[in-house]
Amino acid sequence: RQMQPPSPLEEVPLVAVGLGGGNDLHNGDAAVVPGKTWCWASRYPGDQFDRFWWQLGYSSPTWKNLSTVSAITQDSIYTVPLTIIQTAVEAVGNNTMLNITWQDQTPRGRGLKFFMYIADFQNSQLRQFNVSFNDVEPYQYSPPYLTTGVLYNSGWSIATDGNYNISLVPTAASKLPPMINALEIYTLISHDSPTTFPVDFETIMAIKLEYGIKKNWMGDPCFPEKFAWEGVKCSNSSSNTARIISLNLSCNQLNGPVPDSLRKNNTGSFIFSFNSDGNMCNKPIIVPSPPGKRSNRAATLAILIVVPATVIVVLVLVFLIWRQKRNSNYSTEDPTRDRSNQLENSLEKSQNHGDVLQIVENRQFTYIELEKVTNKFENHIGQGGFGPVYYGCLEDNTEVAVKMRSELSSHGLDEFFAEVQNLTKVHHRNLVSLIGYCWERDHLALVYEYMAQGSICDRLRGNIFVENQHASHCSILTITFHIYEGLDYLHKGCSLPIIHRDVKTSNILLGKNLQAKIADFGLSKTYLSETQTHISVTPAGTAGYIDPEYYQTGRLTESSDVYSFGIVLLEIATGEPPIISGQGHIVQRVKNKIVAGDISLIADAQLDGAYDVSSMWKVVDTALQCTVDVVAQRPTMATVVAQLKKSLALEESREDSGFMGSTSTVSDNTFSTSRFGPSAR
Repeated sequence: RQMQPPSPLEEVPLVAVGLGGGNDLHNGDAAVVPGKTWCWASRYPGDQFDRFWWQLGYSSPTWKNLSTVSAITQDSIYTVPLTIIQTAVEAVGNNTMLNITWQDQTPRGRGLKFFMYIADFQNSQLRQFNVSFNDVEPYQYSPPYLTTGVLYNSGWSIATDGNYNISLVPTAASKLPPMINALEIYTLISHDSPTTFPVDFETIMAIKLEYGIKKNWMGDPCFPEKFAWEGVKCSNSSSNTARIISLNLSCNQLNGPVPDSLRKNNTGSFIFSFNSDGNMCNKPIIVPSPPGKRSNRAATLAILIVVPATVIVVLVLVFLIWRQKRNSNYSTEDPTRDRSNQLENSLEKSQNHGDVLQIVENRQFTYIELEKVTNKFENHIGQGGFGPVYYGCLEDNTEVAVKMRSELSSHGLDEFFAEVQNLTKVHHRNLVSLIGYCWERDHLALVYEYMAQGSICDRLRGNIFVENQHASHCSILTITFHIYEGLDYLHKGCSLPIIHRDVKTSNILLGKNLQAKIADFGLSKTYLSETQTHISVTPAGTAGYIDPEYYQTGRLTESSDVYSFGIVLLEIATGEPPIISGQGHIVQRVKNKIVAGDISLIADAQLDGAYDVSSMWKVVDTALQCTVDVVAQRPTMATVVAQLKKSLALEESREDSGFMGSTSTVSDNTFSTSRFGPSAR
C-alpha cells in the first residue's frame, strides 16, 4: 500500500521544513509500481490531515492480506487512519521476503523520503526481519504488538538510475514472514517559480504566529500562484521574488484595534471600519471610495465640537489632580498602618469570594529592616517583572531573597496581593516559601527563601556561575519531576485548584542538590468552587509560554499550565528559548527538526550526546503532546509524569551501565525507527 499526500502540496505538514525557495514537496507518482493499478481507499474525515490513501488494485500470489478489529496504539506525531493501520500484507509461499519497487522516470531524478508503518497483529511468535533500502545497510526490526512502529529514511535519497527498492527479509530467528501495513512516500521536486521576498515572508510568518491564523497558510505565501495564501495578495513580478502588497485578515475572529505594526504610514490607507452584531463574515461589506477633500463646513463643525470638549476634559482632570494632592498633604494617618489595613481588607474580600485563606502570619518587614537585611541592597541577584531581587541574611543567618517592586514595573497591587494570598495558603517542598513582606507607602517588597542555584533559565543561558553549570540529562529529568509535583499540588492538592498562569524557566528556582521550586504567583488564579470548570479572565503571561487557546478565548484551566510546562520541557531539552527572532516558536522549530530523525539536532548541545536517545525522544514527544493547540487533546499531568518516569528509567539504566555516551546514533544514510524518533516506544 502507498499513501499519497493531498494536493495542494503546500498543505502537507512536511512542507514547513524550510526546504528553500527552489524546492517543494510532492506526492509519489500514482504509477509508482510499473504495471500495477491503484484505487482510492480513504481520505478525510477518515484521515484528520485530509490525505488521500490508495491501495494496490491487484492480488499477488506472494502477498497475503491480514486484518484485525483490535485497537492500534499510535504515536501523536505519526498517525495513520485506523481503518488503514488495521490492515496489512505479509509474504507467503516459498518467497518469504517482501519487495516494493518503483521507478522515477523524471530526467534528473528527485529526492525521496518514505515512512513505513508496521503494527503486528499477534505476539505469540517472533516476527523479525531486515529492512534495506537500495544500497543502505540493512536494519534489523521487529514490529511492536498492536502499536504502530515507524521506519523512515532520515535524509532525502536520490537514486541515480531512478530505481528504488525496499526489501523486507526475515532473519534466521524469525518464526513469521515480514509484513507491512502502510507506506507513505514524498518526493522533492524543483520548480522555477519565484519566491516571496524574504523580509515579507518573515513578517507574514510572525503575523501567523502572533494571531494564530488558521487558513491555508503553508508553504510559500505567493507561489505557486494557484495555491497562494488566502487573504494574501502578491505583486506580479518577473524576477525571482514577489512582494506581498496587501493582507486581508477579516473573518479570523480577531478583535480589538488594528495594531500600529499592521497599519501603513500612508495617510488614508486604512479607509474604513465596519461594526456589526458579530455576523460580519456573512454580510456584504460596502467599501466606501477613498476620501477626497473635506468640505470647509464639515471641518468647522468638527472643530466647534472637539475643541470645547477637549478643554472641558482637561479642566476636570486638573481639578481632580489638585484635590487629590490637597487631601494627601493634610493627611495625618500612619501610612504603614493604613497600608496594613488595606492588605487585611483585601484578604478578607478574597475570602468572601470563596478563597480559603489563612491569616497572614508571615513576618512584616519595614523598609529600614530590609536595608539592614540586604546591607543596603548591595548584592543584586536577579531581575523580574515585579522588580529587582537582592540577596539578604536575617538575624538568625537565614538566607533570603528580597524582591522589591520597581516604579517601572507593570505589576501592581493586584499581583502583590495575589502573591501574598497564594503563598500564605500553599505549602509544598516544590513551591518557594514566602518568609515575609514589606508594605509601606513608597515601598512594596516580598521576602522569599533564598535559592542558591538561581533559575533554570539562568543555567540554560549561562547568566550566572554555579556549580555543575551543565547538569546531566538524569538530573534534568529529576528537575522536571519537581516541577510536575509543584503543579500537581496546585491543581489537585489545594482545597480549590490554583492555576499558576506564568510557568516558565525563569520562575523555576533551584536550591541545593538542584531541588526545583516554582516561584512568582503574581498572576495565579484560584477556582471559586469545586464545580467550576474554568476561569474567565483577561489573558496574561509571558510570550512564548502562553496557551494559545486560553489566549484566544480567555478560558483559563489547568491545561493552560500543562501547555506552559510543555514549553519548559522543550526549553530544557533543547537549551533554546521559546522564541528566537527570525526562527519562530520553539514548538515549530522542534517539529521542523523531527523529520530528520536525528535527536542530536534537537537535544541541547551542552549535553554533548550524554543521554539515552529513547529517553530524550520521550521527553520531546511528551512536550509536543502538552503543547498541541487544542486543549482537549492535551494529556493530564498524571499522563505526563508517567511518560517522564519511563524516560528517567531509560536514562538511569544507561548511567547504571557505566556507558556515559549516547546509547543510539543514526546517520543520514540509515533507517530511523522507534528508537530513533518519536514513534512507537
